[in-house]
Amino acid sequence: MAQRGLVNFFENFLEKKPIFKDKKILQTNFTPNTIPHRDEQIKQIAQILAPCLRLEKPSNLFVYGKTGTGKTVSIHFIKNQILQVAKEKKVPIKIFYINCKLKKTADTEYRLIAQIIREFGTEIPATGLPTDEVYKIFYNLINKEKQLIVIVLDEIDQLVKKTGDEILYNLTRINSDLKDSQISIIGISNDLIFRDSLDPRVISSLSEEEIIFPPYNALQIQDILRQRSKKAFNENVVKPGVVEKCAAYAAREHGDARRALELLRVSAELAERQGNISIELKHIDEAEEKIDCDRVLDIVKTHPKQHQTVLFSTITLYNKKNKSIFTGEIYELYKQICNQTGLRPLTQRRVSDVIAELDMLGIINATIISKGRYGRTREISLAIPSSTEQKIKEILAEGLALS
Repeated sequence: MAQRGLVNFFENFLEKKPIFKDKKILQTNFTPNTIPHRDEQIKQIAQILAPCLRLEKPSNLFVYGKTGTGKTVSIHFIKNQILQVAKEKKVPIKIFYINCKLKKTADTEYRLIAQIIREFGTEIPATGLPTDEVYKIFYNLINKEKQLIVIVLDEIDQLVKKTGDEILYNLTRINSDLKDSQISIIGISNDLIFRDSLDPRVISSLSEEEIIFPPYNALQIQDILRQRSKKAFNENVVKPGVVEKCAAYAAREHGDARRALELLRVSAELAERQGNISIELKHIDEAEEKIDCDRVLDIVKTHPKQHQTVLFSTITLYNKKNKSIFTGEIYELYKQICNQTGLRPLTQRRVSDVIAELDMLGIINATIISKGRYGRTREISLAIPSSTEQKIKEILAEGLALS
């Protein structure tokens, strides 16, 4: 498209009937008025949190379930309902939601407490104060008036992985010093055994209740997609079979409704870019490939240097041999690349852990095989589309400053 033709392109774009009526309805941060197939979980959470409307401290709560099972959206839904009633009845309740996966928000104890202080409308420097001083400011803010505070920590397992579990102990123990106010914690986690990694005294201080969100099945995901589609798209945009195919893809991914909504939204965007007025089955396949590619590229860009070096070694070796490779071979090349880049090599056992993480993320396939008396090793192949291999290798080479 010639640059001077851009004006015509934009004018033509505006003249076309849009596919979307309200795109934000398909975005992950949207909270719908009703949440299908989660009545039981919402009822249980509401029962646990209801005492806060009498300014009685509710139990701490851990909500578990795989990605896209409705945990976060259900908590937001209940939070909005509680705050609405609290406003009408003039009950002093504050509910703060913090995503612990966000960088520079909850990657240190200081930053998390500072973020909660900002939620109160009080400014605090991003770094620089002693952590004890930050806690003192936090304590004074809470204690200055009678109120009940609920802190929602989404991806709480990521917080503990970054900062340790001492912060949970400190947050729960602060209640014993408060006179009129109280704090409750809601933790949301994709890791069903996360609690097992906590220190026993932290578990004791939390004394929390647990609710599990099971994965959705394909029919339930279809319901969710149909409900959102009616509000997100103009009439006759979604062709027959589209919702079913999106749901089938997502059900294959452990019942992930978030994935289904993303797939439908990206399918619509691709259809619109191609000048179509409806979403067809072919657009779902294109969207699936695009999402997978974008996800892998995002992981590759944001992973630590050591992980990038292991992956670069794996891709280089796999391309060279054009067949499955083994952990020991990767480790030898990995050490050479560490010497080139000035990185301190990890132990072979730690590199084996990194390989297991890359396998879990779906970037490689690692199968444990027995070598009899010589122990066990992993047979490794690439799981990324061949069309993105070169792009990933270029990103890694640039990130590791390899010529």
